[in-house]
Amino acid sequence: MIKVGIVGGTGYTGVELLRILVNHPGVELKVITSRSEEGLPVADMFPNLRGHTDLKFSVPDTDALGACDVVFFATPHGVAHAMAEEILNTGTRVIDLSADFRIKDVPTWEKWYGQPHGAPGILPQAVYGLPETNREAIKTAQLIAVPGCYPTSVELGYLPLLENNLLPEQMLIADCKSGASGAGKAAKVSSLLCEVSESMNAYGVAGHRHLPEILQELERAADKTVNLTFVPHLTPMIRGIHSTLYAQAPGLEQDLQALYEARYADEPFVDVMPAGSQPSTRSVKGSNMCRIAVHHHKETGQIIVLSVIDNLVKGASGQAIQNMNIMFGLEEDMGLKQVALLP
Repeated sequence: MIKVGIVGGTGYTGVELLRILVNHPGVELKVITSRSEEGLPVADMFPNLRGHTDLKFSVPDTDALGACDVVFFATPHGVAHAMAEEILNTGTRVIDLSADFRIKDVPTWEKWYGQPHGAPGILPQAVYGLPETNREAIKTAQLIAVPGCYPTSVELGYLPLLENNLLPEQMLIADCKSGASGAGKAAKVSSLLCEVSESMNAYGVAGHRHLPEILQELERAADKTVNLTFVPHLTPMIRGIHSTLYAQAPGLEQDLQALYEARYADEPFVDVMPAGSQPSTRSVKGSNMCRIAVHHHKETGQIIVLSVIDNLVKGASGQAIQNMNIMFGLEEDMGLKQVALLP
């Protein structure tokens, strides 16, 4: 059994980790930390876990965390900087769900996250945890940077086109919508029901901090500069991301449906829908699946890719556990076979 610790178990990604891990047959939960909730039974905060765990929140302790095989950080940005190296030095592997190790260029990270990078010394060893591109590196990684939710949906949608050099030098457009849980659990006026319900709005139009992460990975796939306009929107739902991705490829005759099906044929958590499909966010709610549909209008050269995920599962905690399974040689879908919730 893999002994697991979680640092910062009180947010939405923390409880989603717990929801999946308590039923994972290869895992033993050992430690869940929260400085503010020390001593509180986890099930008192999260009643959906009643009968599934008797753990209590504890203050982060390097000895206790170092006794685990792997530690998940489900913490605000900057927290893993302060603790990750100390835990790594015990021989324990680290999977970070924040953005602390996603961006490889330190000045770029500092610009977009508005604070000094707290762990530049271990940044080079961090592996970007998108299994569909980095599976081999994940197997031996000691430190995983779990991709962001928007980046996961956008990257999986564009990868087959860029990997095959099918897009000329031009502007790509990612028009993305997210449920309110993407903003986190902290109390904010913008997340109140009266602010979110029956409304939709764009945000981060002048620049969103997921943009450099997306560009880093798309440019790695394309092996060239990529021009991308990324506009996120807040939608009146709890969870889910819908990314509508646009590109132009005049004169392209390739069968894109066949291309996408071949690229993801062996990927357990990417479902390429039949031609003409329009996947909905509810078709992935609560699951680790990304569903993709590709539309190609050959007469105009327009390509439209639709990519949907659950932001808390494939966009965060589920993908983190997928990485753990790969790291420890387990079946990649172990503990992640949940069917999406309908309605």
